[in-house]
Amino acid sequence: MRADNDTWDITTGVGSTALFVAAARALEAQKPDPLAVDHYAEVFCRAVGGPWADLLDGKAPDHPLKSEEFGTHFVTFQAARTRYFDAYFRGSAEAGVRQIVMLAAGLDSRAYRLDWPEGTTVFELDQPRVLEFKRQTLEHHGATPKAQRREVSIDLREDWPHALQASGFRPEEPSAWIAEGLLIYLPGAAQAQLFGGIDAMARRGSHLAVEEGRPMDNTAFKAKVHQAKEADDMRGQWWQLVYNEQCAPAAQWFSQRNWSAVETTLTDYLESVGRAVPTSEEDVTNMIRSITLVSAIKN
Repeated sequence: MRADNDTWDITTGVGSTALFVAAARALEAQKPDPLAVDHYAEVFCRAVGGPWADLLDGKAPDHPLKSEEFGTHFVTFQAARTRYFDAYFRGSAEAGVRQIVMLAAGLDSRAYRLDWPEGTTVFELDQPRVLEFKRQTLEHHGATPKAQRREVSIDLREDWPHALQASGFRPEEPSAWIAEGLLIYLPGAAQAQLFGGIDAMARRGSHLAVEEGRPMDNTAFKAKVHQAKEADDMRGQWWQLVYNEQCAPAAQWFSQRNWSAVETTLTDYLESVGRAVPTSEEDVTNMIRSITLVSAIKN
């Protein structure tokens, strides 16, 4: 279960969810018609080894990501999400933004794989051990970032705006922010604090993209958590890591503070890129149908 001061590396706690997502991206890249390709996702999985490497080699048939009822749809979900945020960053770069802020960067490899314009700085905020694993793994692989990359080792429940500025962030210039796969791991009060920090640090012309999930009925959520405690698998562990809270829908929150926000449900986005929306397995169907992708520009 979560605690106010819990920490993690890439194989424990919230950090392990980044590895799960990387594995999904790596599986998507193996398809003949992938929605998005992240070659570094495989690098991360092989660096950890064990079942994560076996999964990519077809030697882990019982892994949750190989199941038809869950894995197939989860891999598609992660690929669609990756495609959406890749396009968002290309758009912000075309608009002239040269400061990129990745909140809870995890195993996001965009600093290495997207073609950033000259003069771009990518700030990656996350737990120290997560950032260290990513940097060391990619250095060993021989990869170099395509923008100036700056690590900001901090928990987002702490004073991250101060740490970001101390790392060279310039609040007087436009910036582009991303909160991908993050909000569900923060209680509602911490989400509000995060939104407030973004709004305070972002000047006019800044961009923002957020993935958010609509909370479940609280009784149903508690039942899921109780059930998860009895399950010795990755999906069961996930239910014990998330908060079933939301400070406010992101589009609403930012629109009320002079941002122009556009929201797209994940189901609509999946249909727009030619992928099926699941209708059977309860957990994955509820997860996908609860998610909204939001992009905004500050006026």
